Amino acid sequence: MDFIRRLTAFERRLWFTSVVLILLLHIFQPDQTLFQLCASLVGVTSLVFMAKGDVFGQWLAVIFCCMYALISWQFRYYGELLTYMLMSLPIAVLSIVEWMKNPYAENEVKVAHLKKNHWIVLGLCTVLVTFVFYFILKYFNTPNLIVSTVSIATSFMAGSLMMLRSPYYALAYCCNDVVLVTLWVLASMVSLENLSMVLCFSIFLVNDVYAYYNWKRMRKRQDESIEN
Repeated sequence: MDFIRRLTAFERRLWFTSVVLILLLHIFQPDQTLFQLCASLVGVTSLVFMAKGDVFGQWLAVIFCCMYALISWQFRYYGELLTYMLMSLPIAVLSIVEWMKNPYAENEVKVAHLKKNHWIVLGLCTVLVTFVFYFILKYFNTPNLIVSTVSIATSFMAGSLMMLRSPYYALAYCCNDVVLVTLWVLASMVSLENLSMVLCFSIFLVNDVYAYYNWKRMRKRQDESIEN
């Protein structure tokens, strides 16, 4: 398939390994639903393409946001539900628009350099959004309220940086992955079927580490190309 051919040899191995691990967990964990399996596969595939600055990954992210929101609703993780439907999903849609408006080459977005004022505004917005969502989550009696609130902050920061085409979006997502692993580990103490989401976000963490490395390399290559 054309979209698979766009991946490098390493990216194919990373994607294939991630898929195999997710499938193996599904085989050895019968409590996991088929819907959870599909969500994990869509999510990890989106990360591989976003790691190379390919807007195709953003389209997959839109699908993943909807699927993950439904899973969160089933387990009464209203924080995750609200985060993905009211924040991550709109940001993914806006990112599609922004990335398509700023191409560097075919299937690669132009990496941006953020200025000091960008970081100040982003920091203030993150504090404000986190503050508002804390009381929303509290109203809905969200389990593990503090962890869910931290997830709001990391998700907003990561999504905003991704929309702004900054390599640091991947570092923010690494932080968010750690928070989500913690969140689903706590859920797994209640029901072992939640272990699938622990593995899912652990795999996401590995992919986001690669994304940061690759985006830094992309920016260096693009800057050198402009200079020459």
